Amino acid sequence: MQTSRRSFALLLAAVPLFFSSCSDGPAGPENGFPDPAGGLALSEVVSGVPDPVHLTAPPGDDRLFVVEQSGRIWVVRDGELLEAPFLDLQEFVSSGGERGLLSMAFHPEYEVNGRFYVNYTDDAGDTRVVGFLASSDSDRADAESAETLLHVEQPFPNHNGGHIAFGPDGKLYVAMGDGGGSGDPLGSGQDTGTLLGALLRIDVDGGQPYGIPPDNPFVDEPSARDEIWAIGLRNPWRISFDEPSGTLYIADVGQHRWEEVNAESADAPGLNYGWNVMEGEECFDSQECNPSDLTLPVMTYRTGPEGCAVVGGDVYRGEDIPEVEGHYFYSDWCGGWLRSFRIEGGAVVDEREWNVGHVGRILSMGQDARGELYMLSSEGGTVYRIVAEGTPSNLE
Repeated sequence: MQTSRRSFALLLAAVPLFFSSCSDGPAGPENGFPDPAGGLALSEVVSGVPDPVHLTAPPGDDRLFVVEQSGRIWVVRDGELLEAPFLDLQEFVSSGGERGLLSMAFHPEYEVNGRFYVNYTDDAGDTRVVGFLASSDSDRADAESAETLLHVEQPFPNHNGGHIAFGPDGKLYVAMGDGGGSGDPLGSGQDTGTLLGALLRIDVDGGQPYGIPPDNPFVDEPSARDEIWAIGLRNPWRISFDEPSGTLYIADVGQHRWEEVNAESADAPGLNYGWNVMEGEECFDSQECNPSDLTLPVMTYRTGPEGCAVVGGDVYRGEDIPEVEGHYFYSDWCGGWLRSFRIEGGAVVDEREWNVGHVGRILSMGQDARGELYMLSSEGGTVYRIVAEGTPSNLE
């Protein structure tokens, strides 16, 4: 079975660690870019979570929920990792490489209905999106309440995508990779007849197991899947919604030349992000192509010295670092750096790489209910909060 030369794999020992101590990436902009207290730093919150691949929080909740790739979800309360997991799905999860328990999403009305959802690779290697309920103990889920919403067969063991998130519209979005292999051998990225290589949008409150929003772009096309919101994705490793600006960000891992971040209106249906016609802003594999009907990324960087697999993040909307309000932060699995930019008039401005030191392979990023941002490292299974330089370490 052929796999991609550069698929985003969480292979913790397969590739030598690489971190750039002096970057060839974006430099600090001129003309008075606001430096928060002289810069940014990372403050350790907790460690000891093996392979932390996602972090989130319910609306209005002070806790952090950290997803472990092997199948457990952990609660961080007041800066302490609770002894018992919130949910343990290890017996159902196939973990390793790009497989595993990959994300979770809390229903917007979680405080009332206690509903949340997970995305994992099952023991057959397929993607499952499953709903659960919290138990009477707010730090434990009801493991018996499982209800499968989606089951998507995966033809290869990589490019699972795996992120789920609720949009400002209250719908659940599911980021699906192209199914794996090298160069999208099944043509999933441009095929509206498959759920692979697409961003899906479903209504978890609109039917059993879910409803189809009537404004999804392909509901009137008999040969297309009604769940699809956008196509042309290779391996989206983290999506995020920035409600104040109405923007959807998608970080899509490239094949062998370009990593990319897309940023478009969250209200724009039916966009085609280009894979495998294009990789980044180039025609893929030097083929001739017409990009006129494709949505190109707002930011790309070259694979190689800068990194190997983009790790998407979030727009900063917290209160602790007002100088970077509205800036989108992201990282790279190999590069280990922290970068940010801002969108102004549809263009990327204020590109910046922050000197936060070497903290191991960055597996994911996350955002708490207050809008503060986090980086998740494979080294020690550590969760770091992004803070202003000089912030005391006892944050919780």
